[in-house]
Amino acid sequence: MAPIIELRNLTKRFGKGKETVTAVDAVSFAVEPGETVCLVGESGCGKSTTGRMVAGLLEPSAGEVLFEGKSISKLDSVAFRRYRQSVQIIHQDPYSSLNPTQTIREIITAPLLRHNKVKKRADAEGRALELLEVVDLTPARDIIDKYPHQLSGGQRQRVAVARALTVDPKFIVADEAVSMVDVSIRVSILTMLARLKQEFDVTFLFITHDLALAKYFAWEGRITVMYLGRVVEDGPTQRLITDPRHPYTQALLSAVPEADPALAQHKRQIELRGAEIPSLLALPAGCTFHPRCPYFVPGQCDVAAPPLEPLVEGGRVACPVRKLEHISLLV
Repeated sequence: MAPIIELRNLTKRFGKGKETVTAVDAVSFAVEPGETVCLVGESGCGKSTTGRMVAGLLEPSAGEVLFEGKSISKLDSVAFRRYRQSVQIIHQDPYSSLNPTQTIREIITAPLLRHNKVKKRADAEGRALELLEVVDLTPARDIIDKYPHQLSGGQRQRVAVARALTVDPKFIVADEAVSMVDVSIRVSILTMLARLKQEFDVTFLFITHDLALAKYFAWEGRITVMYLGRVVEDGPTQRLITDPRHPYTQALLSAVPEADPALAQHKRQIELRGAEIPSLLALPAGCTFHPRCPYFVPGQCDVAAPPLEPLVEGGRVACPVRKLEHISLLV
């Protein structure tokens, strides 16, 4: 069976001439049906741009996105319409992703009617109420006639999830779906998304800058780590968390707070050579992480960009210096 989504050398450039920046640089990975993959990295690494290309909201500058084994750029109008319904996105900002002039009733029923998921408006309202209950907005009748500004941030994000479910998607891109809601309700939304994954048989690409959230949401899945537009490491979550190979992955993990005081006392901190992220307009030669890397080898890391190479334990890493070495974050 073909992966539900596959990226092949996916590249996105913005600007013209000397002001061109490569936001996503030859990214390749696949997501199998039913899998949860987390795309992780700092702000500006290209993860959201990648998600928008997967969802068909941005056109790649090079490379391709395949849906169920077929390039979306080569789909006819009927097949492309099916793909656009099958792949939905939950945007980061629940304040701007919902139309402020529409009630929740209008927001949820519009795609149901537009894509002929129901035959009558009464059926659309009934389905809208069901979906609001599914995303834990109860009682739904107290919510359905309100406007987005009358809801909390968490409630708005749940409405966005309900809207994504209206067209029976197979694949959902969750782009920083909990970063703009209160910390106190993030876990409840993640738990809801995990439940919906099972109930609706949905495959997730979960985009986040927080490796702790990725660990929580995709413990049985995979994590792909991006830095300045490139994938630097990926693999099964449990291997990547316990045995990170790329220095950038190690630095991200060392920055995650440890709840257990006993473990926190012995947690190793990765000291970077520099804190400043290079500009996309002036990327360093070789490995783009080398100006910050604590394991920098002159004449090697600053000469050629390392390719992603497979690991025996599963996954890939773009760092020949650390490829074969296990790095424990506990000392």
